[in-house]
Amino acid sequence: MTKKILLLVLLLALPPLVWLWWEWDRIAIGASASAWSPAGGAASAEPAAERDDCRNRYPGGRAWFGDLHLHTAYSMDARSRNMLGTPDDAYRFARGEAIGLGPFDDQGKGMRTAQLQRPLDFAAVTDHAEWVGEVAQCSLPGSKAYDTPHCSAFRGERDNPLSISTLIAGDLRLLNVVGFGDRKAEICGPDNRWCRDSLKAAWGIMQDAAEAHYDRSSDCSFTTFHGYEYSASPGRSKVHRNVIFRNERVPELPVSSLEESDVLGLWESVDTLCNQAEGDCEALAIPHNSNVSNGRMFSISWRDEAPDEQRRQAALRARMEPLVEITQIKGDSECKPGMWQVFGEDELCDFEKLRGLGENAPEDCRDDYGTGAIMGVGCQSRLDFARYALAEGMAEASRIGINPYRFGFIGSTDSHNASPGDVEEDSYDGCCADEDTTIASRLDPKPDFAGKSVAMRNPGGLVGLWAPENTRDALFDAMQRREAFATSGPRIEPRLFVGRGIAEDICDGEFVAEGYRTGVPMGGVIDAQLPESPVFAAAASADPQGGLLQRLQLIKIWHDADGGMHQSVIDVAGDGNNGATVDLDNCAVSGPGERQFCATWRDPAFDPGQPAAYYVRVVENPSCRWSWRQCLSLPEGERPVTCGDPSIPKVIQERAWTSPVWYDPAG
Repeated sequence: MTKKILLLVLLLALPPLVWLWWEWDRIAIGASASAWSPAGGAASAEPAAERDDCRNRYPGGRAWFGDLHLHTAYSMDARSRNMLGTPDDAYRFARGEAIGLGPFDDQGKGMRTAQLQRPLDFAAVTDHAEWVGEVAQCSLPGSKAYDTPHCSAFRGERDNPLSISTLIAGDLRLLNVVGFGDRKAEICGPDNRWCRDSLKAAWGIMQDAAEAHYDRSSDCSFTTFHGYEYSASPGRSKVHRNVIFRNERVPELPVSSLEESDVLGLWESVDTLCNQAEGDCEALAIPHNSNVSNGRMFSISWRDEAPDEQRRQAALRARMEPLVEITQIKGDSECKPGMWQVFGEDELCDFEKLRGLGENAPEDCRDDYGTGAIMGVGCQSRLDFARYALAEGMAEASRIGINPYRFGFIGSTDSHNASPGDVEEDSYDGCCADEDTTIASRLDPKPDFAGKSVAMRNPGGLVGLWAPENTRDALFDAMQRREAFATSGPRIEPRLFVGRGIAEDICDGEFVAEGYRTGVPMGGVIDAQLPESPVFAAAASADPQGGLLQRLQLIKIWHDADGGMHQSVIDVAGDGNNGATVDLDNCAVSGPGERQFCATWRDPAFDPGQPAAYYVRVVENPSCRWSWRQCLSLPEGERPVTCGDPSIPKVIQERAWTSPVWYDPAG
């Protein structure tokens, strides 16, 4: 009898599973909806508000740390997991205040408390633009749709009208706010007016929170940015971006993938409604999680267009996307071992890989792209990783004269707990509302909706920006010129200057002043042919509250005429075999290491005619990963199987990455 019941359940589950797979382009964000009526308006032509001059300025720049990827209860996936934290909560948390985390009680109070060990310097709330209006309609008592069956089910107050949610794994309450072919009329009303009004009101609340927490005084203690996430997922592959605005002058409505299902439409719409509009509106977009894009994030989409159109699209992408997020809770997107037509070894490319390594690695897409990475399936491409996208960009520049992938690196969290910058390995609270509120749920071997154990996630990373002051203009300028860096969490401070005029003994003098005077900083370009290698001057300081540094590396990337991509990793300071260790019984670290590095280097394989990109990677001594720390907190007999899973590392080496410097002999 039990077997018959199980067979019946499987037969009932199969059709919705097949339906979910084929319809995921519509569900997971990529379906078109009726255009808003009226269409969203351009940003105000009014100038940005003035602010006080900062009392303290740093002419050579200092490192500011923040998080530019963060979700609150206005995101459909956070709210459908009972996350009630608001944009105001998020900014209070970033500034060092304690907030409540889920599970939330009947009065909306978090039953756990979290607080940053150190406040951030800046942050942005970037809720998913898709279905914000629907989420608001279903979350605000008294709204026109609040008492509808779908809204009640979205809030978890009744059984889901979509019966498939009881038949397959995962929390699918969010499907109650998703329309198929258009928005759900029950929630959005005639001509989608209710949802448009709710979207505008919610966008206003997000803006109000950002404005309330921006320190415009001369203290310049904390900066907020207006932003949102554009979450297109064609073919169940993630090609998401965070749109970040320079100041409070923003378009009337966010541009989501429901209005612009192709990223070209996003760039053109944001450019028209903001960058090219009258007034002070300015925006950029930051791709993230290319590691689950099946090769789509950095594939060249314009190759079949006329030459002028190819160059237009490449230039638009380069202008709109000066940064890429290479590390966050859903893994690292720097590089990966063994990818097709990638030559040269890098033993540290196995860091925080969400999709498997070695015999567990997905099929290689080779020179194509695939589908399904969001659900843990499909091929993986070298173009899922930022390092190889840099080589693709230089190859494209050789072909059409424009490099679309001249981008810098940042990290962030992608937390769905309204808790920006909560990156400490020793106090990881989870990322995703009711899904991982306890140690047991964070270590649960059961796959999540994407087919991976939640233990494969990590606390996420941080953005580092070199700027003279902590203001919107100064930080946004740093983003645009790519004077940015990523960290896996620790507040490591790396710097890179490159130039022919840099002195070999720059580390003994005024490193920063001389670096700017005689070279270009991270994010810069040497756009003339040189007869010999420039000097690379690299430095790093350890996090004052973090681990010791093990080594400072220069990474070189270039391409060949046959489509091959090449990488070279050079230790320019420190020693990868320095004897530093971590005791897996108690996570105590021991062994030598450094608080600071500074070194100069010339490329002995420099080719004056070969375009190349170079960046710095700084690596800490080994330490315990969050998952092993939490395994150790449990009695040995009560530890889940994930604590013995060899694919989940017990030890990590935290790190930081500078943005590249490009050598472009063609100018």
